[in-house]
Amino acid sequence: MSVYGLMRTGASGMAAQGNRLGTVADNIANVNTTGYKSASTQFSTLVLGNNDTEYSSGGVETSVRYNILQEGTPQFTQSSTDLAITGGGFFLVGGSGDSVKLTRAGSFVPNGDGVLVNAAGFELQGYPVQAGGNTVVANGTAGLESVSIGSAGLIATPSTAGDLPVNLPSAADVVAPGSLPSDNVIGSEYTAKSSLVGFDYLGNEAIVDVYFTKTASETWEVTIYDSADADPATTFPYSSGPLASQTMTFDPTDGSLLTGGSATFTFPGGSSFDLDFSGSTQLAAEYTVRDGVSVNGNGPSEVENLEFTADGYVYAVYENGSRAAIYQIPLATVVSPNQLIPETGNVFSLSVDSGELRVGFPGGSGLGSILSGALEGSNVDLASELTTMIESQRNYTANSKVFQTGSDLLDVLVNLKR
Repeated sequence: MSVYGLMRTGASGMAAQGNRLGTVADNIANVNTTGYKSASTQFSTLVLGNNDTEYSSGGVETSVRYNILQEGTPQFTQSSTDLAITGGGFFLVGGSGDSVKLTRAGSFVPNGDGVLVNAAGFELQGYPVQAGGNTVVANGTAGLESVSIGSAGLIATPSTAGDLPVNLPSAADVVAPGSLPSDNVIGSEYTAKSSLVGFDYLGNEAIVDVYFTKTASETWEVTIYDSADADPATTFPYSSGPLASQTMTFDPTDGSLLTGGSATFTFPGGSSFDLDFSGSTQLAAEYTVRDGVSVNGNGPSEVENLEFTADGYVYAVYENGSRAAIYQIPLATVVSPNQLIPETGNVFSLSVDSGELRVGFPGGSGLGSILSGALEGSNVDLASELTTMIESQRNYTANSKVFQTGSDLLDVLVNLKR
């Protein structure tokens, strides 16, 4: 056995244990890193050629393995943009001009441009929602965009429906034809009036005046005008005709509404509008606007928050409470995730051994679901890493003794000449 070989074998053992301690150090340092996947050092023998009369000591080779398939424990947070994956798959992330990477680190927040970025600065990628439904590019990243709150912008929703339940006084006087609100003449008479505010296509407020006029026993005329067309001094006549006019009839036995329960017209500057009177009555009481008055639509409103669904849809939640789907987030996987190449920023790239990229929506084959308001913790087992560190320290010391012994033997050999 060569003394030099003995020393090289000891040095090989020390180098191997040094590599092992390196992975342990990385794991312990990243025990609190979101989505971190632990590394481990695997050993294999290095055997030199031997014969029956002489043994040549070899050494040990190391290879680093990454435990990427093992999920970390979800840790729940207060932020809806913190995302975790339950099951298989990776988020697709990138940056301006950068290639798309894979990650399980979902601690996303909007940057100054409204783009969702994680702690390492990588931008979350998604497909803009299409009217006809989204189609994923199964073998690539074409069509992906950085998910941005800014793309949602302001939103204004025109009013399309409203409710105006009222009680009409059964003892009201009948108004003769020729001076009804629908005649739109100076001195037009009516029994009661209410106004409703809504919104046009651009989010501007508009007001409609609703007149109730008794024309016969159990019979009422409902006439609706654009308030902006009223005469500033006397209301009537309006500069334009009524938006809608129709007849309501009531049951004389209980005062319930029989016909004329709704009116359809074009809201000023907006869309077709349906005003519902179905909750109205005619009873021996004063004119009263009953509970349940409402008009939908809203003025210009900014994005207040984002909501994420398990199947990857991103909804912009506006200040007025309305919601709109703006993106769908895909997930990606490969045949052998443990063969992915780790890179700085807790991301992974493809390798020859990992297999080709496969992209799909959450819940698809081999892909998990998205959990909002949670982060995937590191999969490092701290107790196991500390045990490995102590074991590697002892083994390093033992290999150093082998090297020291070889050095002592070499010193004896050199001193034989003395």
